[in-house]
Amino acid sequence: MYCYDYPHPAVTVDCVIVRRAREQPEVLLIQRKHAPFAGQWAFPGGFLDVDTDSSLEAAAHRELQEETSLTGIELTQLGAWGDIDRDPRERVITVAFLGLLSDATVPVRAADDARDARWFPLDDPPPLAFDHAHILAAARRRLFDGLPPLL
Repeated sequence: MYCYDYPHPAVTVDCVIVRRAREQPEVLLIQRKHAPFAGQWAFPGGFLDVDTDSSLEAAAHRELQEETSLTGIELTQLGAWGDIDRDPRERVITVAFLGLLSDATVPVRAADDARDARWFPLDDPPPLAFDHAHILAAARRRLFDGLPPLL
């Protein structure tokens, strides 16, 4: 439809969902079913569907539901990450969202391109795909280091 002199990057959304459970907070991760990083753990998320998603937040809710079955969680934009090598497929900019879940009994179910979905200790997650360790560090700072409150 339009032609531009400059290539366009892809845009993704990622969801950092933290729940208050047991003795320590936990973070929700999915095990990736497909390359890149197949079998590794990452945040629920995926590509913005420019034809159907009405907003970045709508895309985040869609991806969260598709990969984990979670719905109705209030999401707050955490930040954007765009290092040139963050995704081996192409230039990808991600917008991450942070959500808090107080009900520790809400079940999660892996679906779509997630092989598994599980809760991990926020302070001791497995190695993360992409640059998700940096995104998790930003979420922890927002939650615990005196930055403006999330909710």
